[in-house]
Amino acid sequence: MDSMQVCNVPVCELGEGIFWHPERGSFCWFDILGKKLYEQVEDQPVRVIDCPGNASAAARIDEKRLVVAVDDGLHILDMDSKSWEPYLAVEADNSVTRSNDSRVHPSGSFWFGTMGRNAEKEAGSIYHVSQGKLQLLYSNITIPNATCFTEDGATGYFADSALSTVWRVKLDPATGLPQGEREVFLTFEPGIAPDGAVVDADRNFWIALWGVYKVVGFRPDGSSLTEFSLTASNVSCPVFGGKDGSELRATTALEHLDSAARANQPDGGKVFKASTSFRGQVEAMYRL
Repeated sequence: MDSMQVCNVPVCELGEGIFWHPERGSFCWFDILGKKLYEQVEDQPVRVIDCPGNASAAARIDEKRLVVAVDDGLHILDMDSKSWEPYLAVEADNSVTRSNDSRVHPSGSFWFGTMGRNAEKEAGSIYHVSQGKLQLLYSNITIPNATCFTEDGATGYFADSALSTVWRVKLDPATGLPQGEREVFLTFEPGIAPDGAVVDADRNFWIALWGVYKVVGFRPDGSSLTEFSLTASNVSCPVFGGKDGSELRATTALEHLDSAARANQPDGGKVFKASTSFRGQVEAMYRL
């Protein structure tokens, strides 16, 4: 098992939604509970942007604009001016839920996940957003996670962390909409929660495992490929990036750790990195 090293970045209460921004040459990620977006170029000082709510994930629109999943729906952020504007309300009248794991599909559509603020059972959903039009895909999900896609757009993945299960579904590559029923791709022992995930350029599936200090890679057939260990238990989201797409980074969280556990995990809530022999795919931009 290879090890990941700690980055010199701020500590997050709930780090999530890390992504690579090739036009800016930066890694970006969120502290959901801290209501912050962080941006870092290589190992330079981190840039901080305040969010209008519990932001959790984003997709690029162009070099400076993002569409961002926030607790009341989608907002557009200008990263240069740090200005926000509402784009699309999603469950804005539901005080129980907030946004969670979300990701852009190669078609330019966006899968948007919601969950209960206290992980209320089956309070969450997954939506498909295309050019401002909203469509419900899946409901009765407790903690939607692991949303990611193969580079050709023909296969999608998503999880319910509360059920320790990851599903795979065939998609229309042109729209990102499901074609047929989902099927179980991976299951984990109770207490191991599949969290954020990404598919690399070779169709391998990489997932953060909350509670067990790991990012794990699986081949397309579901067999184990390799593992990376971290010195933080609550690993939340991985991504490949960097100049050649081979640098693996992952967010972690302090959420749900008591004072003793926090004291024993001084690296909890930080971002980790590792050089790898794998290559990530360049995600599509969201189409307004």
